[in-house]
Amino acid sequence: TSGGCHASPVPGVSMGMAEDPFTEHRPLLFTLAYELLGSAEDAEDVLQESYLRWSAADRATVEYPRAYLVRLVTRQCLNHLRSARARREEYVGSWLTEPIRTAPEVADDVILSEAVSMGLMLVLETLGPLERAVFVLHDVFGYTHAEIAASTGRTEVTVRQTAHRARRHVQARRRRFAPDSDAARAVVDRFLRAAATGDVQALMDLLAPDVVLIADGGGKAAAVRRPLTGPEDVARFAVGASRTSPATTVALAAYNGMPAARFLVGGRLDWLLAFELADGRITGLYGMRNPDKLRHADARRTLGR
Repeated sequence: TSGGCHASPVPGVSMGMAEDPFTEHRPLLFTLAYELLGSAEDAEDVLQESYLRWSAADRATVEYPRAYLVRLVTRQCLNHLRSARARREEYVGSWLTEPIRTAPEVADDVILSEAVSMGLMLVLETLGPLERAVFVLHDVFGYTHAEIAASTGRTEVTVRQTAHRARRHVQARRRRFAPDSDAARAVVDRFLRAAATGDVQALMDLLAPDVVLIADGGGKAAAVRRPLTGPEDVARFAVGASRTSPATTVALAAYNGMPAARFLVGGRLDWLLAFELADGRITGLYGMRNPDKLRHADARRTLGR
């Protein structure tokens, strides 16, 4: 299995003095909440609410803590999603998920690294709350339709139909994806060097024909309001941004399972650029300039599924 809900504790075995199940499963619960909400800050809020509910629960009646906690977090997320969607409709410019700094080993799990990638998170935004929950629980975490029905309070037939609809929607819109790797970082390094020297042709050689650049300033920092498409427009933008950027230091890192560049001014993160690659070429660039979404960008997140 994918490590979803199939690893339940053995019935009848006491939890004894073992680690609190919420703490044990926190990487899974955070990843689930982040996937469902598209915001690390909102995910942390949901986890805090869920922990309070877990603390008040009668543990003696909880046979499978992992399944119980997943159900608890899923329902809290569904409640949050409705208000989050309303906020996004008023968002200034392009919206991107709040970037999360991921450990290199996330790239070892291709399903997980793609699931939290900027590109797929954008696709998930186009799903309704229930469709999003069903897709994430089934296709990312490996839960059965029956288990998802229990988590969402829907019938198994409804979940099955929703899963089919959501998967078809995602497959029509998802982009090719290769997780962070040494080879990918080498391409990113060449891209940054070419941008710094103004070599437009070298940049175009690194970009896929259908490359897209999306930047999120949230109305609080300068950023292109609409996506740029095609190698020439993206390359010329990269050269222009490199010339006008006040960055004193550029450092490579991993965000959302993707190679990324951190642009620092006076030691402070000013903006972030994540790169999506496939077949050795850059297919997507995701620039985060919204300071609200960069507040916790230095914190390394432990993910799980």
